[in-house]
Amino acid sequence: DYIIDVREQPTARAQAIIDSLQPDALEVNFMSMIAFPKNEGTKLVQVRGMDGNFPFYGSMDTQPASAASSYQSLGGALVDATLLLQFNIQPGDSIKVGAVTLPIVGALKSIPGSTAISTTVAPPVVIPHRFIEATELLQFGSRREYQFFYKAADTLDLLRFEDRLDPMLDAENADLDTHTSTSRRLGRRYENVSRFLNLVAFIALLLGCIGVASSVHIYIKEKLPSIAVLKCMGASRKQSFLIFLIQIAGIGLMGGLLGAMIGVALQALFPYLLEAFLPFAVEVSISAQPIVIGIFLGLFMSVLFALLPLLNTWYVSPLQVLRVDEKATEGPKEARAIVFAILLIFLFLCSYWLLADVLYALSFVAGTLITFSILAGIALLSMKVLRRYFPKKWGFTSRQSLLNLFRPNNQTVVLVVAIGLGTFLISTLYFTKDILLAKTDVGNSSANANMIVLDVQRDQRDAVVQRIQSKDLPIVDNIPLVTMRMHRLKGRLVNELRQDSTRQVRGWLLNHEFRTTYRDTLIASETLIAGSFATQAPPNGPVPISISDNLAMDADLALGDTVVFDVQGVLMETVVGSVRKVDWAQLQLNFSLVFPEGVLEQAPQFNVITTAVPTEAASADLQRDLVATFPNVTVLDLRQVYTLIEDILSKVSWIINFMAFFSILTGIIVLIGSVRTSKYQRIKESVLLRTLGATNRQILQIAALEYVFLGLLGSLVGIVLALVSSLCLALFVFEVPFVPSAIPFLVFLPGITFLVVAIGLSNIRSVLRSSPLEVLRREG
Repeated sequence: DYIIDVREQPTARAQAIIDSLQPDALEVNFMSMIAFPKNEGTKLVQVRGMDGNFPFYGSMDTQPASAASSYQSLGGALVDATLLLQFNIQPGDSIKVGAVTLPIVGALKSIPGSTAISTTVAPPVVIPHRFIEATELLQFGSRREYQFFYKAADTLDLLRFEDRLDPMLDAENADLDTHTSTSRRLGRRYENVSRFLNLVAFIALLLGCIGVASSVHIYIKEKLPSIAVLKCMGASRKQSFLIFLIQIAGIGLMGGLLGAMIGVALQALFPYLLEAFLPFAVEVSISAQPIVIGIFLGLFMSVLFALLPLLNTWYVSPLQVLRVDEKATEGPKEARAIVFAILLIFLFLCSYWLLADVLYALSFVAGTLITFSILAGIALLSMKVLRRYFPKKWGFTSRQSLLNLFRPNNQTVVLVVAIGLGTFLISTLYFTKDILLAKTDVGNSSANANMIVLDVQRDQRDAVVQRIQSKDLPIVDNIPLVTMRMHRLKGRLVNELRQDSTRQVRGWLLNHEFRTTYRDTLIASETLIAGSFATQAPPNGPVPISISDNLAMDADLALGDTVVFDVQGVLMETVVGSVRKVDWAQLQLNFSLVFPEGVLEQAPQFNVITTAVPTEAASADLQRDLVATFPNVTVLDLRQVYTLIEDILSKVSWIINFMAFFSILTGIIVLIGSVRTSKYQRIKESVLLRTLGATNRQILQIAALEYVFLGLLGSLVGIVLALVSSLCLALFVFEVPFVPSAIPFLVFLPGITFLVVAIGLSNIRSVLRSSPLEVLRREG
């Protein structure tokens, strides 16, 4: 129910608090190399020294099953089952953990609290806690974690308990984690992916709105003569309005039902998509709530976004039956303004529901309105330019196709806005997908270090270097690490800052154990953004240090500010001499704090040594040699890490690409619908041209050129606007750099244009196959 964890031996005060709460189980865990004496195999594992009846909920899955409860009394080890298979080891063989050799009493298949991802990097090895000291693995600088597990009474208010106890433990460099706080923290880790999926949902919603609005607009425009006939026959405004409103509501209801059924079917795929990420089986259950919401959205969106064009039916004049050029009045501006306001409120509420942030919701709605206005403005400007600078000397087909763009009752604005908005949303989705996946390329170059030797003690450093070089392997890095804590920050004691609720300093800094280094140069992952990098410590006065930009922000530090560090009991005064921007995504050793040379050389320290190993056999040979001679060091083969990360990221990429493709497909369907709804007007125009003597080839050329212009204009403007919106998303929402892809320009632009032309030409194919009289009779 809650855990108290400490990254070092608990202080007397922390231990008193821990003991007073009477822990039900405890664990000390750390990374280490182990060896199998049977075949001299070695592997980086997570050693977990357990004591007590852990776990409280669920159970360890072992083979044999009895090993989960008997390993403590038998004094044996539980070893990850995959690890046993990998090294051909069986229960009954032995495992060497540091200076201790233990029998393997069972294969560990799963343990509550562990995931497939973490156990792939460092498989767990569970041993009785009483053997930890005898392993001799916990030395100076060793990373370890002490965890004390508690089972709480049902009446305990964990939130109030956390509020009261957490500050007391923070003061002693200990942390309290409840199952509620862990859930909140886990959720924050996936904020960007969550934002992307919400963006997918929001874009799918907008695409649906565009499809409904553009389709109904053109549909009602075609039905205005029919409405005029109804009014001549005595139908009232209300009746004619309700006829089409009910018709559109019925279509929306059927669409919602169909969409809900497709959604339920797709949900069956999710267990297969998620099985590699979750340590438990995903069971699919059908809930009525999302189905009802989906059907309601289909009905409500259809009616709501049809209201604006449906207002035209209210003001249709019966004279339209007699006068061809009689235009329907658009009605009072107040009515249109009210409908428009309702649309904006609906968009805002939906975006807020999906994004859970007022500012983001307002930004998306405002961005959509600006995009709509820009597209409509460019369409109107293009019509004006064509009318003014019309190429009168061009051929008949070219002139006729351009005339169609600004003739009376043209559809240029509607189609450019529909095509442009669809392309804009599709391209924004694609650019956003690239933003999320920009960091998925893990560079594994043979020239870089691919093996790290950790926790090398000072008296072992030269011997480890010599052992590596004796195998004709290079020493890429030999980095000293010194541990320290902040004692005084800008003149204020850290203990005083812990009690100050108005402080500007992030809480994690006040308890953090910094692992720093000293050197006289910057490395490839660092860029100096302020001050000058000190290479040598001055003979007297504060030591100039270099800090990372994120540390400067969290600690509220600037150039010239002083910080006093506690270096293993010795206080050292420093001053911020420079600020660096660090690329933490690079898989190498990066530091928040860097000291100059000439000040930390005599401080208690240990080293991290890196080398480049060409083959798997050479890696295994070096690991066996180092673990046998120096059992306390930890060897990390980065090639295994590269493989694991690339495997994980490929699965994440697949899911993101799947969701992006799904919404892109939705956008294409909307585009098809928008262009398809202009079919009937195009048929009548083509029939008139054929009656006047135009050939099929001329009709095709006229239609093709018109749709080429509409497709190019709409899609080009949409992609350019998507570039701007994606840049804003990258900077203000995802907070990552933005490098645009050329795919939308190379694929979407010609692809959408071709799609628009293909659909447009399909609209008039019945004209080309039939006589004009036959088409007129059929369409009439």
